[in-house]
Amino acid sequence: MPRTVPFVFPLTVRYLEVDQQGVVFNMWYLAYFDDAWTAFLEEGGLPYGEMLADGHDVQVVHTELDWHGPLGFGDPAEVRVGLGALGRSSITVQFEVWTGDRRVVSATTVYVVVPVGGQGSAPIPERLRASLGDPVPLR
Repeated sequence: MPRTVPFVFPLTVRYLEVDQQGVVFNMWYLAYFDDAWTAFLEEGGLPYGEMLADGHDVQVVHTELDWHGPLGFGDPAEVRVGLGALGRSSITVQFEVWTGDRRVVSATTVYVVVPVGGQGSAPIPERLRASLGDPVPLR
């Protein structure tokens, strides 16, 4: 089923995610994206555990992240997920973190499908492709 709006994953910044500058430490954004990606798959009908049981996994091969502004302890936020493009074995996903009407981070991540317990890439399986829907980029 095509997605007509970006998928939204809500979160609240935890104390342990904030650095001495009083803002979310940059590595936490990758964790937010991972949680949002897993929820995105599940919302599309493919819980992560079922993907593994089907013999496939995905791994990050590239991420670009741009910081636009601060996010601090206790701030409510949301990760918006958009599907940029599908290749033979690659999936390009766009992420944006927002608090209220302010975008704080934007990123693009490329995942590659890999066989569980193996090496090298594999074509995107039909069940995974169906759960992703049609590309709906954020920007």
